[in-house]
Amino acid sequence: MNPPFRQLSVFNLPWPTDWSAVFGSHQPLIIEIGFGLGHYLHYLSRTYPQSNILGLEVANMCLVKAETAIQRGDLPNVRVLYGYAETALRHLIEPDTLSAVYINFPDPWFKLKHRQRRLIQRDTVDALVSRMQPRARLYLATDIFEYAHMSDQVFRATPGLTNTLDAPYVHSLPDRVTTKYEAKAIREGRRCYYFVYERNRQPAPLIPIVQESLMPHIIFTSPLSFQEIATRFTPFDHHHQTLHTHVHNAYYNDQGVLFDVFVSEPTIEQRIAILLVRREDHSDQYVLRLGTIGMPRPTEGVHLAVRGISTWILGLHPDSVIIEDKLREEFL
Repeated sequence: MNPPFRQLSVFNLPWPTDWSAVFGSHQPLIIEIGFGLGHYLHYLSRTYPQSNILGLEVANMCLVKAETAIQRGDLPNVRVLYGYAETALRHLIEPDTLSAVYINFPDPWFKLKHRQRRLIQRDTVDALVSRMQPRARLYLATDIFEYAHMSDQVFRATPGLTNTLDAPYVHSLPDRVTTKYEAKAIREGRRCYYFVYERNRQPAPLIPIVQESLMPHIIFTSPLSFQEIATRFTPFDHHHQTLHTHVHNAYYNDQGVLFDVFVSEPTIEQRIAILLVRREDHSDQYVLRLGTIGMPRPTEGVHLAVRGISTWILGLHPDSVIIEDKLREEFL
């Protein structure tokens, strides 16, 4: 039987994470972002047996494959994490933590409307630099010239990084292990571009760990029933600066109403459930709170989502009254 692929996830680890506790040893921490089929993880595990190797990935198949190898004992100093780099860097990994960073052939996101998803961009590189220790190395490999050119411009404009090569990039690196994707690119005649930068002593951007907020909820009275509230629902959006929420649907029974919500923040995206239920021991009062589906984290965006739904419900009837409000005040 395959192991669960989300044993470690940005949604179930503490913010920030004690990586020595996760690995069971206090050793230098190396990270590979987007490890794919795991060929480079095996190389890193063999080459740096006295380091802890953390692999980030979002593809289910890749996570299952790596977890299986870990359980077999093939990767004794490796752990894999479900999540995007932007989320892990800003929520799980503290400053001055990483001894090396490897990025092998990241998704180029060719379409213009998707380019904001590219890994190598100003905000993410700043976060990377802030998490790297002095003299830590940053390695990037790509077979896309446009991506290489863009990365060169970003790296050159990063005071905290020093190029260790005699050129912006090279087309081969001695002793580098070749990944399956890399070998295919070479066979098909695509040139590869390799970057090697080092964290210098320049001050890093101050990017603190993004902490969780208090658990959001609001208590109120309303003359409307669960059915009356749910049947009047239509999908809506709610925004505040860089936080965006979309309430997709509302499902009800005699126990309550479940709102299906998507929350987008600069560092994390979540698909969550927000529940409307009767308050325990107060049958005349409602509680609107975060559900447990999808391992949600009570971020600012989740507070905004609960605020948006509560505002909508309270606006359905003039006799609705707030009893207790435990939501962030800036979203009023």
